[in-house]
Amino acid sequence: MGGAVSDQDPKNVVRQLIDEVMNRGNLSVLEDLYSPRLAPAAHRWVEPFLASFTDVRMRIVELVAEGETVVGRFACSGTHTGTWLGHPATGRRFTDVAEVYFFRVVDGRIVRAWGLEDTADRVRQLGLHRT
Repeated sequence: MGGAVSDQDPKNVVRQLIDEVMNRGNLSVLEDLYSPRLAPAAHRWVEPFLASFTDVRMRIVELVAEGETVVGRFACSGTHTGTWLGHPATGRRFTDVAEVYFFRVVDGRIVRAWGLEDTADRVRQLGLHRT
């Protein structure tokens, strides 16, 4: 594709990340959404996650922006169809796992991203918790 998102509004960049990459599995737009320095790291995280949960859906619960900073609260659902964190596929579904991410968007590209996910809830719903 080559180039930053045409609408450089930081919230729209994050919306496109969720819609195109997470919900449609369109990895080809990662280079357009992330800075060249951060795109390889995004691939290393997103590709295995989407391979583990092939029907993943992220719902935007709340999206707030101030300047270059966007904070998103998301609800993530999907079916465990591939190895995740060393656990083979269970075929079980998780629903509405809470996630919060912070993004810094400069010139239409994500230059920093970090977040928190309720991994314990996902593990519990998939039946992967230890007894």
